[in-house]
Amino acid sequence: MADHPIETLMSSALENIKGMVDVNTIVGDPVETPNGEVIIPISRVSFGFAAGGSEFILKTNGNSKDSNGKEVKGSPFGGGSGAGVSLNPVAFLVVGKDQVRLLPVSNNAVLERLINIAPEMMQEIKEIMKNVKKEDKSH
Repeated sequence: MADHPIETLMSSALENIKGMVDVNTIVGDPVETPNGEVIIPISRVSFGFAAGGSEFILKTNGNSKDSNGKEVKGSPFGGGSGAGVSLNPVAFLVVGKDQVRLLPVSNNAVLERLINIAPEMMQEIKEIMKNVKKEDKSH
């Protein structure tokens, strides 16, 4: 028994989706900057797929016939398939000599930015406290 036409539709659509979506779609190719940092884009990929069809039985005097009146084996088939892919950038991973930072793309990412700069802020506060102690001892 030959493959049903819906199987061919589904197989074709899935092969095309597989060709579009791979690891490099989610974690992009790294780009090196002149100062030695490496920037890696991170994306969210979503996709959907649907297929459907129906067989139509045309009978005239008990025989299946096409629109020209010729006898046909099997039933005529009508169907279709479709797929959609959505690619949304999420963040950039910046890898430097001394640190790794995640820079989110969204505008409402204040919390993530605070978390990313917290170590730098703590270091600056320590330096300020050291300077204040040195000034107190010298007076």
